[in-house]
Amino acid sequence: MGEPIRWGVLAAGGIARAMTKDLIATGSTVVAVGSRSAARAAAFAAEYGIPSSYGSYRELVADPAVDVVYIATPHPQHAGNALLALEAGKHVLVEKPFTLTGAEARRVAAAAERLGLVAQEAMWTRFLPHMIRIRQLIAAGAIGEPRALLADHSQSLTADPAHRINAPELGGGALLDLGVYPVSFAFDLFGQPERMSAISAPTATGVDRQTSVILRYAGGRQAVLHTALDLRGPNTAAILGMEGRIDIDATWYAPTSFTATSRTGEVIERYETTGLVGRGMHYQAAEVERLIRARRSGAGETSSPLLPLEESVRIMATLDAIRSQIGLSYPGEDAPGEDASRAAVSGETAPGGAAS
Repeated sequence: MGEPIRWGVLAAGGIARAMTKDLIATGSTVVAVGSRSAARAAAFAAEYGIPSSYGSYRELVADPAVDVVYIATPHPQHAGNALLALEAGKHVLVEKPFTLTGAEARRVAAAAERLGLVAQEAMWTRFLPHMIRIRQLIAAGAIGEPRALLADHSQSLTADPAHRINAPELGGGALLDLGVYPVSFAFDLFGQPERMSAISAPTATGVDRQTSVILRYAGGRQAVLHTALDLRGPNTAAILGMEGRIDIDATWYAPTSFTATSRTGEVIERYETTGLVGRGMHYQAAEVERLIRARRSGAGETSSPLLPLEESVRIMATLDAIRSQIGLSYPGEDAPGEDASRAAVSGETAPGGAAS
């Protein structure tokens, strides 16, 4: 395997903790953590046995011992943090959603390509074993041509208006935190949508509380997606094919099980996730490490074929278009506007206008 890939963790919140636990549990090397609070970074480093801690993100990305930076800040900071790390010569794994807007995603992608560095969205679902197996079954024709996707991601979360999920200034709302999962799943299955419709209801703070989306594709294929931040949903998904279907159990976007059945109801395969270590976030990290090793040898992609960087850009443009339809914008950005809807379906990116 050669020299280890050395991780730096940018921010020290809850998702950073989950990722760090999985990295360490599966044998990856974490050498540094950065926070806006030196004390918090030091406490995080002590908890996980990390050699170095820094009281700023700039110090973290300047550490010559760090090869790749995992970015775990709130959504509005993803693009700036990713660009900071890339310009410092570091590969990046950026928490989903990849950025706040499609325009930001395009800037990050352009920087990664210019610098020849790996930039990957941390949409962990794409890399999970049950999703790998589902792709294999579909490719083998087990359920015939997929024609529809039904997917829900709804959770009953805090109503605290100051919490990140409810705060417009932190990119809050159901869509970017939760709805990004089914939207990304639709891209994985069907690719770029031709048309879309969305309806939504807001919270008292002005972010989306509940959003439903229909994505339409060539040949009449459809993805029917739902997300909410104050409802406990089934969190299941189903792929409907001409010769059968795949029903993915709760929680479909995390390590789970599924059943593939024929058109007549006969079980084709029952899949159970077994032998899981940690939460399952390490699969995306392993893929990033593979990419970095390939780059070191002078070959290989700058993002995974399981989730190409260009696809993350298009997903963000589609989320822009959905936000345009439901009237959701964030402080400091231009409203997505009509050009976002046109850009999302054409594959272009529309012009776009507190972590620890």
